Amino acid sequence: MFEGGSVAWIPQPGPQLELISCPVFEVFYGGARGGGKTDGVLGDFYNHQRLYGPHAIGLMIRRSLTQLTETIERSKQIYRPVGATFSEQEKVWRFPSGARLRFAYLERDADADNYQGHSYTRIYVEEIGTFPSQVPIMKLMATLRSGAGVPCAFRATGNPGGPGHQWVKARYIDPAPNGWQIIKSEFALPSGGTVSRDRVYIPSRVTDNRYLGPEYIANLHMSGSAELVRAWLEGDWNVIAGAFFPEFGPIHVVRPQSLPADWARFRSGDWGSARPFSIGWWAISDGSLPDFPRGALIRYKEFYGWNGNPNEGCKFTAEEVGSGILERDGADKIGVSYLDPSAFAEDGGPSIAERIARHTKGKVLFMRADNSRVPKQGALGGWDQLRARLKGEDGRPMIYFFDTCIHAIRTLPTLQHDETRPEDVDTQGEDHAPDEIRYACMSRPYVRQPDPKTQVFLGWESRTIDQLWESNKRAGSGRI
Repeated sequence: MFEGGSVAWIPQPGPQLELISCPVFEVFYGGARGGGKTDGVLGDFYNHQRLYGPHAIGLMIRRSLTQLTETIERSKQIYRPVGATFSEQEKVWRFPSGARLRFAYLERDADADNYQGHSYTRIYVEEIGTFPSQVPIMKLMATLRSGAGVPCAFRATGNPGGPGHQWVKARYIDPAPNGWQIIKSEFALPSGGTVSRDRVYIPSRVTDNRYLGPEYIANLHMSGSAELVRAWLEGDWNVIAGAFFPEFGPIHVVRPQSLPADWARFRSGDWGSARPFSIGWWAISDGSLPDFPRGALIRYKEFYGWNGNPNEGCKFTAEEVGSGILERDGADKIGVSYLDPSAFAEDGGPSIAERIARHTKGKVLFMRADNSRVPKQGALGGWDQLRARLKGEDGRPMIYFFDTCIHAIRTLPTLQHDETRPEDVDTQGEDHAPDEIRYACMSRPYVRQPDPKTQVFLGWESRTIDQLWESNKRAGSGRI
């Protein structure tokens, strides 16, 4: 970018230059910190408006106003020297060519609805991993259109971690972990035939940014754990930056095996419709198998209601879920099970829990789960109970997952800390399986004995179904 013979900004050779010249419709750029992401997308629009003048209309999105402010400040350093003017009130850049670039932030997913009917030729989403769901991003895609025939495109930047880690990884990283590979998606046309859209991941590292030297790399090394540094420095998407449960790892995942029929078994459940529901089946070790300490919980089966997209439900009815549970029970003898309290709400009719019980003729019976999340009055909260079981004793966990329980294994390690309540998880993420795992742990509280060689399992009470149900009703769960 030049004005009066001076250089305002030029793209760096490598990924940044590849971004600006990339013809692919959808590009995810970044993957590590310090790779020049913000400059890359700002430079991309400058190049776009230079080619298409007044027909170039861009939208730059961030999740929060604070993040947007920093992007705007950087844009002033790049755009003002080339004659562009900025409206502080409208948050819009106007270029001498007649092109426009608008800055906005989507604090809530529903804010994306405000842009329906707009037309843009470029959309930029910075730090896309801060968006817990892909839904608002996909809505923005519908605004990419041009009556003047300008080729439209979508550009996103981001790093590993954040509430949207799971869906971003699934969309951009998993199909081609090393990047540079074009992924095509085919869509049916109403008139017949198909149309395709392509996307690509362009990885960028701090070593691709010649303006950041060893000092910045040293700062990254001092920022946190070795896992966090690897995620930020190397762009390792298998390491979850800021994970709520860094304790979770391969030691907790085991191959399926036959469990003794006389082990106590139960279910835990988290209800969802537009969001996924999650049902887990658990066995309680009596210590007779060497692989599992006495009192350990083993998740040996799960039923997850999603439509194939992270954090999107399949909208099953309560009756359909009840039938699915009954089918998966098989010959297992299931004891008292626990469902999230919201499923017991009666809004002018029978609750979700009651509908499941009625449809299965009482064969699938849930009690109200203990929904404690964080410590209260000296008692451990559900997340602490889960963490205690993950840690276990003497290098042996007190909770295990068959490797067929893919959704628990997929979502548990991606949970993030809530920004305002560090002791809790960010509930905007895909937390449905973790929630019902928490219910399972709260139904069987785990306590370590003073003797480090002893592990104790507490909470299995010898009460009849009727006694438990009456106790549950007194807690306000409703009726079945």
